[in-house]
Amino acid sequence: MSQSIFGTDGVRGEANNYPLDPQSLVKLGQAIAKYFLTDQTKHTILIGKDTRLSGYMIEYAIASGLTSAGANVYLTGPLPTAGVAYLTKSMRVDAGIMVSASHNSYEDNGIKIFAADGFKLPDSVEKEIEELFNSDLQSSLDVKPQSIGKIKRIDDAQGRYIVSLKSFFPRHLSLKGMKIGLDCANGASYQIAPMVFDELGADIVTRGVSPSGKNINSGFGSQYPEVISKLVVEQNLDVGFAFDGDSDRLVVSDEKGNVVDGDQLIALFAKYYAEKNKLTNNTVVTTVMSNIGLDNYLSSLGINTLRTNVGDRYVLEKLREDNLAVGGEQSGHIIFLDSSTCGDGVLAGLKLLEIILESGKPLSQLLSDFHLFPQKLVNIKVKRKPPLTEIKGYNELISESEKDLGDKGRVLIRYSGTEKLVRVLVEAEDQKQCAKYSDRFSDLLKDSIGAI
Repeated sequence: MSQSIFGTDGVRGEANNYPLDPQSLVKLGQAIAKYFLTDQTKHTILIGKDTRLSGYMIEYAIASGLTSAGANVYLTGPLPTAGVAYLTKSMRVDAGIMVSASHNSYEDNGIKIFAADGFKLPDSVEKEIEELFNSDLQSSLDVKPQSIGKIKRIDDAQGRYIVSLKSFFPRHLSLKGMKIGLDCANGASYQIAPMVFDELGADIVTRGVSPSGKNINSGFGSQYPEVISKLVVEQNLDVGFAFDGDSDRLVVSDEKGNVVDGDQLIALFAKYYAEKNKLTNNTVVTTVMSNIGLDNYLSSLGINTLRTNVGDRYVLEKLREDNLAVGGEQSGHIIFLDSSTCGDGVLAGLKLLEIILESGKPLSQLLSDFHLFPQKLVNIKVKRKPPLTEIKGYNELISESEKDLGDKGRVLIRYSGTEKLVRVLVEAEDQKQCAKYSDRFSDLLKDSIGAI
């Protein structure tokens, strides 16, 4: 029976369980190799990973499948997702694979696949690979012993990516004299981020740079913004950056310890790009999760917003479709299509520093005229995912909230594509309304589909 293994962001699950068990991973490697084999010449696929314990098992299981199907493999070791995307394109390999579950805990892992141009695969291509995975691959491969592929480790992968990142920071600017906090979530950026900002002249203070294989995203990183905020205040820093496990998202603390999320960053980047005449069609791309305050602020500047489904891949697809320059998510995924093929937390940090230095103002002042609507997000663990409209009382509560909030607020409820969660987002002009409907929807969903 055919089984679906791809979700909203590649393959995701608990390590050592289907589809991230060794047998399935070998077969997935074979399916990937067969899809990207366009002729009978040897093809090469690059594999990077974050710092999870299961990364060792997964990268070698996939590599075993790839080589058994005739592909050569490059292993980069720990590297941010954007680094894998960059090297996939710059090294001219046929595809790239990132082994990571992003901001999830170490028990989970995942697989993201990049085409030769460094962009994530579209749904249609993932479906073709999935069909190969579910087919009788062994009988169709027929790879002779002399055609089995080789595995090679790329020892300077981090250095190549660091050089690329530094090249995007303007030469007329310097970080000398700036004090910057970095929280690397004990993840993929634990070596790269400190090296980049240090080599550009900043004085850095670090947290989350001692990965054990089990402490990724645990008490550090973008999921725990209070850590970087506290560090900034205690150490009297100019700014603080927190990354997630694969460093494709960024959460910031200003010099006063205030947390700056993705919506606020998008506002700054959109305004800056517009001032530099680099904001194509005067439009940015956000998702349905973005705060209404972002739309209002950008509208006051004459900047348009387009919203997509949740997921940086959908933001990216819209950017490419409309040839736009900047987009992102509230969670901190920021994409600069003129510089990268996916979200890159370190790159976003560098571009934010560029704005701060050119303006001569601290970050808190740059955000002083931007106001977010009160917003409350609740994540509820669920035991199943039925259509929301089939849950008793759901439609009635939606109608009541829409009538009450009008165009001054909204309710957005969606299942996570990577976890057994339902996310309840309520936005309104005041916090009381947020709490009212957040509590009522949360109670309804916990009673009907909540996990114990």
